[in-house]
Amino acid sequence: MSKFNRNPFNQGELETICKIIADTNVGLTSSEIGYFLEMLGYKDVDKNNTKWKRLFNALANRQNQTQSANCILSFISKSYAPSRYVGKKDLYNESLERINTILIFHGLEFKDDGKFHRIKAAQTLTEAEKRVSKLTERINSRGLHPHLLKYCKSELLQNNYFHAVLEATKSIASMIRIKTGLQSDGAKLVDEAFGGTNPLLKITSFQTESEKSEQKGFVSLTKGLFGTFRNPTAHAPKIEWNMSENDAVDLFTLASYVLRRIENSK
Repeated sequence: MSKFNRNPFNQGELETICKIIADTNVGLTSSEIGYFLEMLGYKDVDKNNTKWKRLFNALANRQNQTQSANCILSFISKSYAPSRYVGKKDLYNESLERINTILIFHGLEFKDDGKFHRIKAAQTLTEAEKRVSKLTERINSRGLHPHLLKYCKSELLQNNYFHAVLEATKSIASMIRIKTGLQSDGAKLVDEAFGGTNPLLKITSFQTESEKSEQKGFVSLTKGLFGTFRNPTAHAPKIEWNMSENDAVDLFTLASYVLRRIENSK
């Protein structure tokens, strides 16, 4: 790691890194933090504090002694060794993206080969988020509906799956209201717009039994989308809602399909 001889991280950067590494749900356990500190020979100066503060104080102490960020890079290298995340690829990639949003300001990126790579340093937070975010690339490659992307743009740049899911379903309700002038929400809005014997919006000519059946299926699909994703995300604490990158991409694809059917409805 000495070949980098990096300038120290500032307090805000180091706090963010430690909060990611010691994340309550997916980060290192307290015993793992102690293990890696001992492995690297860093003094564990605050063992009884919360995980991220304990890690912060240990790494800040070491960085102050050496006046180099190499100690922090070494900890990242050990704790994010690829072999530790076999079978947990989504979790690994998500954590690396968050870490790299900080590292990119120092002209570094940590990849899934377990090594740091020199890159052009980012100058702004927006630039850093755009360059690091893999989820945004996957979303854009699918050619999803622009109405969806407009609602989710800021959340996608931050890889915030929890709130991106909520915004995706909001975009569906928004388009229905735009096309109908209705003011309700959720399942009620879907029923008012697409339900009944003479729906306000028809995704087909609504003449044959097959077309009417397709309309009913679309109503069930859209209501299911609200019930499965919007209601839990709107009411459950973020800490209790786990959303992988693959699940998020699939959801956005489904939401995009629903939006296109609504847009083309008569």
